[in-house]
Amino acid sequence: MQRNILMIYPRCVAASFWDLRATCEALGRRFPGAPLGLITVAALLPAQWNVRLIDRNAEELTEADLSWADLAMTGGMVVQQHDTLEIIRICKQRGLPVAVGGPDVTASPHVYADANFQVRGEAEGVIGDFNNALNEGAKEGVFESPKFQIDVTKSPIPRFDLLNFGYYLQVGVQFSRGCPFTCEFCDIIELYGRVPRAKTNEQMLRELDALYRLGWRGLVEFVDDNLIGNKKALKAFLPELTRWLAAHRQPFEFGTEASINLADDDELLHQLREANFHALFIGIESPEADTLIAAKKKQNTRRDIAADIRKIHAAGMTVMAGFIIGFDTDRSGVVRATMNLIEDAAIAVCLVSLLAALPHTQLTRRLHREGRLHPNYEMCVSSDGTHLGLGLNFDTLRPRSEIIRDCQMLVREIYHPQRYFARVRQVTMSLDVYRFRTGSPRRNLELFLRTVWHTIVLNKETRLEVFKTLMHCLRYNPRSLRAVLKLSAMYLHLGPFSRYWTQILEQHVAARPGAWHVPEPPLLNPEPTLA
Repeated sequence: MQRNILMIYPRCVAASFWDLRATCEALGRRFPGAPLGLITVAALLPAQWNVRLIDRNAEELTEADLSWADLAMTGGMVVQQHDTLEIIRICKQRGLPVAVGGPDVTASPHVYADANFQVRGEAEGVIGDFNNALNEGAKEGVFESPKFQIDVTKSPIPRFDLLNFGYYLQVGVQFSRGCPFTCEFCDIIELYGRVPRAKTNEQMLRELDALYRLGWRGLVEFVDDNLIGNKKALKAFLPELTRWLAAHRQPFEFGTEASINLADDDELLHQLREANFHALFIGIESPEADTLIAAKKKQNTRRDIAADIRKIHAAGMTVMAGFIIGFDTDRSGVVRATMNLIEDAAIAVCLVSLLAALPHTQLTRRLHREGRLHPNYEMCVSSDGTHLGLGLNFDTLRPRSEIIRDCQMLVREIYHPQRYFARVRQVTMSLDVYRFRTGSPRRNLELFLRTVWHTIVLNKETRLEVFKTLMHCLRYNPRSLRAVLKLSAMYLHLGPFSRYWTQILEQHVAARPGAWHVPEPPLLNPEPTLA
């Protein structure tokens, strides 16, 4: 039976760290990344079904789209919760059945009770039952995949053909699922397990072949939550990837997320360098050993984190890092210690978050036992769905206002333009990029001209700092130019966002939990919601 399936990717929150909308606009794109989860699910549907994709972060959902469809499929992460609920409302109002999946419905299914269908867990383990139920005329149902048992080597090539490549700065692929570590606050091990399951080499190269044939060139993000979780499989794959890149004239450069213990493995650093990995996100969380031990992030202890970051820079990868404020063990000097680490390691881009208790984590279970967890802790608490309110969704040991002030101070300090670009110049001195070859000369020239136009010609705030930084780069390490251009372009979002965030945090200081008002962000103008 033929069906018309409308896949709707929900908007991320109106203003978030990773939104990068101003950066996208400067570089001629609409949104940072493409919806890998939905296009993977699309590949699992019967071949005779017609599938369309609407990404609400990049395009408008129209009445014509809804009228065409027999079934809508949506869902995503907690930062998309607000718009996912709006999509369900829109579909139900028009009598269009809607199925919701993804990590947030898996973690908090009761939040999505209004959907006709829920697909929980990894789609590969349950999509067959869902397809059969539809063919048998089911009007509603819950389909739950067994946890940690899915053989990812059976996962299909995502439907990259559904994407409009012109919308995105990067396209994602996934090599493995799961992470071997036990961080108390992390939900990855709860969703995907502690034994990372990896795809085969041939499988991954087929995915890259598909992207290549469709014409994508540029950044490909390995969306693994810890790419080095299964080192054995990764070390077997990277030489194959390096040979594939050489055979195809280096069409892609890569980014990913990994744990800090990557710095302990010289062989793996060399392999990643050879395979054109240029950007890496690392969860550092805190400079304080007591906090890391209490949070069960022991892989970050007994090491010189700044030295490890510099070692990764020397392997040609720009490091971005995550930090969390609000641990029970945080001391009054945590902001200064964190700032010192950021400066010493020259980490330009830092995600600073208030600690949040995510559903089904060890942290949430502990806080529940201690009677400290807030009611409805898993809900987006503000009317516009911003995730900023999700932080500190529990009773803190330190005064809440003190924690928020710490977060506010750190954000303000690290994104002061002089401090930010000083770190970029410091990165220039240590970043050993020995391959300046990815992308067409035309696209590289466009990146340069667009960045210069938006950060120097149009932007008074960044003009002097970017000019100084580019001149410094060209003088001391011209091979790092692409990295410097990207970090400069990112500040078009990060600078205004840091000021917006500190404004929100100022309001949080005085507000009671659950009653925070969040104004419309001044730097973004999301499309109007379809009524």
